[in-house]
Amino acid sequence: MARVEPVEITEDGLLLRPWRATDADAVHRACQDPDIQRWTTVPRPYLPEHAHRFVTEVATADWATGTGAPFAVCDAATGELLASCGLVSIDTGLRSGEIGYWTAPWARGTGVAVRASRAVARWAFDALKLRRLIWQAEVGNHASRLVALRAGFRVEGRLRLADPAPDGSPAGWIGSLLPGEVPAPGETGPAGPGTLEARRAAVFGAPQPVLFATAGGTELRLRPMEERDLDAIVDTCRDPQTIRWTSVPDPYERTDAESYLAYTRSTWAGGSSACFVVADADDRYVGTIDLRLSGTDPLLADVGFMADPRARGRGHLPAALTALSAWGFATLGLARIEWRANVGNTASRRAAEKAGFTVEGIARGGLTHRDQRVDVWVGALLAGDLA
Repeated sequence: MARVEPVEITEDGLLLRPWRATDADAVHRACQDPDIQRWTTVPRPYLPEHAHRFVTEVATADWATGTGAPFAVCDAATGELLASCGLVSIDTGLRSGEIGYWTAPWARGTGVAVRASRAVARWAFDALKLRRLIWQAEVGNHASRLVALRAGFRVEGRLRLADPAPDGSPAGWIGSLLPGEVPAPGETGPAGPGTLEARRAAVFGAPQPVLFATAGGTELRLRPMEERDLDAIVDTCRDPQTIRWTSVPDPYERTDAESYLAYTRSTWAGGSSACFVVADADDRYVGTIDLRLSGTDPLLADVGFMADPRARGRGHLPAALTALSAWGFATLGLARIEWRANVGNTASRRAAEKAGFTVEGIARGGLTHRDQRVDVWVGALLAGDLA
């Protein structure tokens, strides 16, 4: 590939320049950050020699060979190192590049990565005449996703990662940016502070919370599913009533419960679902409840739940459903939560109605159940209903 001439870019309070040997100490200090180690490909543990090699050899070689364009992102006034941003790969045939970035922990919360990404994108389109930029991040890296959105990227789907982290997701988000789509300096851009996207990134980018409810004087905890819940889940899913009214596999095996646990963790990381175990005052499993966000309507979700046979009839699920719905409205900004159950599943209907859901009618052939289309009750709870 042809050499890409190193340049300096000054924009929006930042100086983007090629790396220098004197940056090694700051790079080493920044890369001790757990988030940088978790979400990027830096070596773990990150040693001083790694930083020195990066700033003196790797970055220089990328410019010289034309395979990349790595910038140190500094405060334009003080020269302090704030971040890393640049093109981690350049395809001269396609005239396409991939952007990558991290922000030093002492510079977070100031929009550095967004400003730097926009500056790099403008330079790549104007000076290098690239026709497209690609962004990739592991599913669950909501901070990187927000930066990409605010820089103008369209997040267009998922792909399986070529080199997933040992403790991470095998899937990644992918997005693209074309010339003319980069927001101008000072523009808020998509997913700005206070938007629904930003609110949900803060929620799903953090550990899953514990919610609380009360049923008949008993305190309940809605918490993330754990390995110790799997035996109780297997028992619940082998119960004839669970099999009759839900779509759990039949026969239900331990491996199915393990897959369910993996599903709950992956959908939380992806920001598409919040799956909770309902536990009693002794932290014993009494059921599960899932809040699944719509892929087409950002203000809509639907709910599903099941109870341990030994805990039925005690009001646990209505209380849990009320608590989860309140959390969905207040924290996720939902406007409507829908409930569906096969016609005849009176236990599910009672739980929904006790939680305030209004049954709105019957959807004929509304769901596939055990390879047959069946009629379902449809109900909903609106944000104003709980008030």
